[in-house]
Order: sequence, then C-alpha cells, then structure tokens
Amino acid sequence: MNTFFYGVLPYIALTIFIGGTIMRYTLYERNWTTKSSQFLSKRDLKWAGPIFHIGLFMALGGHCVGILVPKFVTEAAGTDEHMYHLMSLAGGLPAAVLFLGGFLWLCKRRFAGNDRLQVNTSTMDKWLYSVLFLTIVSGTVGTVSNIPGGFDYRESISPWFRSLLMMQPDVSLMENIPLVFQLHMLLWMIMAILFPFTRLVHCLSFPFEYLLRSNIIYRRK
Repeated sequence: MNTFFYGVLPYIALTIFIGGTIMRYTLYERNWTTKSSQFLSKRDLKWAGPIFHIGLFMALGGHCVGILVPKFVTEAAGTDEHMYHLMSLAGGLPAAVLFLGGFLWLCKRRFAGNDRLQVNTSTMDKWLYSVLFLTIVSGTVGTVSNIPGGFDYRESISPWFRSLLMMQPDVSLMENIPLVFQLHMLLWMIMAILFPFTRLVHCLSFPFEYLLRSNIIYRRK
C-alpha cells in the first residue's frame, strides 16, 4: 500500500496536474478564470481575500524551504535542529492562523447568508472547498501537534519528496510518520488532481495588464 500511496500516486497526481492544466489552457481557455464573485458580495472579500492569500504565501514559502532545502544545508549554515524548529514555528503558526482564518471567512461569505453566492457555487467549487479545508486543517493540526518537537519531517517527508523529484521514490521514508502528516500528504495529491478542473488555475496567470488597465467600478443597482 505504501508503494502505491508514496511511489505511484504522487506521479499520477503530478501528471494530471500538469497535463490537465495544459489541456484546460489550450482547449478551454475561456474558462481560465477565478469566476470572480466580487459583484455579488464585496464587503467580506475586502479582508478575507488578503488574509487568506498572505497565509497561503507564507505557508508555501515555509513548505518550499522545509522540503527543498536539505537538513545538512541549514546545519552547515549554523542552524541546529532546535533553532530551526523554533524558526519554523515562528513562521508556521502565524501562517496557519492567517491561512485557516482567511479560508473560514471566505467559506462563511460563500456558504452562509448569501443566496446569490450559493447559487453561483458549482459542485466542483464545493469539492474544492472541502478538500482545501481538510488540507489546511491537517497541516495546521500537524504544526500545532509538533510544537513540542519529536517529529523531524526533514528526515522523512522532505527527503521522500526530493526523491520523487529525482524519479527515485524512496517509500521507506514514509513508513513511520504520524497519521496527520500521512493525511496531509494524501490531501495535497488530491488537490493536485482537482487543480486543473477548478478556479485555482488562475494562480498560474500573472495579470501583467492589470498593472496598467483602468479600474473596474462595481455599482449597486
């Protein structure tokens, strides 16, 4: 089972992520959008959106450093495991609060008290919100539960992920990791599979014209 989940499924997920995204952009470019709902409800989005995205970028930055930078590199730079753990908590906990808090605020905006938003929420949107919620919660629980230390993901998850990138998956590294981290790994793979078919594709587009275009003004009826 470990061989499938940690040696096969990641490649299935990444193949769908890359291939599906390319297919959607080339064949269904008109659907390449966030399906903005600002004109339906603007007040909550003013704060929930930035909070969510700040938490997202902080979490992505922490994941990139923790996964892609080998442990011996930080130790060679003079950062021992205890200091690295404190630094990761100093960044990870605020990121978790902002990421999860912003996401729950966006969920409240979309699913509670606004009939127009609910009508404009597709089945795929509901799947996306559900999986993203579980992904964020599992990551948050993993971070909080590891406050005392005891589990060093840089000796298991990080080298496993790098082995995937080198096309030599070492599934043995994932045998004894805590359940919450196993769930987190499974959920990011599901997110990668869903990605090309959701509104998340917009994050791959940088709106260069947005910097120069005129403002779009939304008026109430």
